[in-house]
Amino acid sequence: MRVHLALLLAFVFTLAPLAGVAEEKQIVDVKELAGNWRGWVRGELAEDNATMVISPDGGYKASTISGATTVGTFYLQDGKLRYRSSLTTGTASVSQDKGKTVLTMMPDNANSRTGRAEYERVK
Repeated sequence: MRVHLALLLAFVFTLAPLAGVAEEKQIVDVKELAGNWRGWVRGELAEDNATMVISPDGGYKASTISGATTVGTFYLQDGKLRYRSSLTTGTASVSQDKGKTVLTMMPDNANSRTGRAEYERVK
């Protein structure tokens, strides 16, 4: 019985090894990020809902519902997506899963004022 269960599990995992796993999208030009995004940012005490507008040149403005705003620029450095804002610098990545495009921003030096942010493209 255990052998049958093990074979069944191996078969299931072979057929769907990436189910539920987001696929990272390689960004070759910051123009690909242009548009409206909404999500959350980790702030001083908690997570806060936020919106971000990215222009074709990579410039952006992000605002939280509590009124905090930051401006910055996305750029490519050695093929890696990075950002520089009025508060911090860091890395960024774009992934796609189940028809959603997600932009994740991770500061190089997270502190009590800045933390990870995750946005979904608004269609």
